[in-house]
Amino acid sequence: MTLFSPRPALLAGAIAAAMFSNAASAAERLYVFNWTDYMDPAIIEAFEKQYDVEVVQNYYGSLGEMFSKLQAGGVSQYDIVVPSNYFVPRMIEAGLLQPLDKSQLPNMSNLMSRFVNPPYDPDNQYTAAYLWGSTGLIINTKTFPEAKPSWSMVFDESANDSQPFSMLKDGQVMFGAACAFLGKPYNCTDQQDMVDAAKLMLKTKHRANFTGFTDSTPVLGQVSRGVNALGVTYNGDYLQYREDDPEGYANTEFVIPKEGSELWVDSMAIPARAPHPELAHKFINFILDAQVGAQLSNYTFYSTPNEAAVANLEDVLKQPPSLPSDEDMARLKFTPTLSGKDLQRYQQLWNEVQSR
Repeated sequence: MTLFSPRPALLAGAIAAAMFSNAASAAERLYVFNWTDYMDPAIIEAFEKQYDVEVVQNYYGSLGEMFSKLQAGGVSQYDIVVPSNYFVPRMIEAGLLQPLDKSQLPNMSNLMSRFVNPPYDPDNQYTAAYLWGSTGLIINTKTFPEAKPSWSMVFDESANDSQPFSMLKDGQVMFGAACAFLGKPYNCTDQQDMVDAAKLMLKTKHRANFTGFTDSTPVLGQVSRGVNALGVTYNGDYLQYREDDPEGYANTEFVIPKEGSELWVDSMAIPARAPHPELAHKFINFILDAQVGAQLSNYTFYSTPNEAAVANLEDVLKQPPSLPSDEDMARLKFTPTLSGKDLQRYQQLWNEVQSR
């Protein structure tokens, strides 16, 4: 019996068909790298239905983790990433982001003026704002019924000599807080200011009632239960927990310290070698839609940067703590982007604060 192999032309055609099928399959997926619990699943479902694609989501818990994964190959694996403002210049400098094609983003016109041409990304060349918020203190009002909105609650032992408290794991935020308490700008970068802030944090860390460095969400339950009397968190996290459990958080308050604190923005960006940049632009434009922008904010309880979305927000998102007062807004500053010697100095000082 003679065995016949497929003719070369047929074999080539089969291989080509398989390759086309694999390419088409790959093109039907959008890979999103985002913070945990930072997206309404219904929005993903709507995008998948509208564009007949599958969205694959992966998550990170810190900006350092996100940055490391992109450097380790994620720059060619993910289509969308959502960095915070002060990491954007660092990512651009490292060659991790590609410029946006604004001709594919007509909904960019929906952005509020404060998020157009931001200092961390002039002319929005690489990013489009996703959500924004502020950093402040969560205080147990049973323990501190007349607490003043001040970083002294953390750094001044005379203001809190016995009640348990924590600091945030984000080093740059805590350096800003310490600088603000010392009478320097929240967005300090001066060498002596940073050294003085590190000394203050070390002194604070060694107080008997300091319980440790925590993330923004665990501290919420700790303060509401009285395990900690106060801590550092984000307004959206606090608001979400309070709305989900009004009774449990009735004895808590979120305040922006009078000395100044952080205004932050998380933005959508496309990695430099994203596999599906055209689909990524469609996703960014979809999120910037007025209805979708409001839906995202209503789900996460963080503030929308979308002017056209404001009319569709739930009432709780149109007032503090979601929307700071004009007085509080004037005290909020972007965390500065550090590079070169400034970044090395910060990393060295922060390592010392954590290890000593």
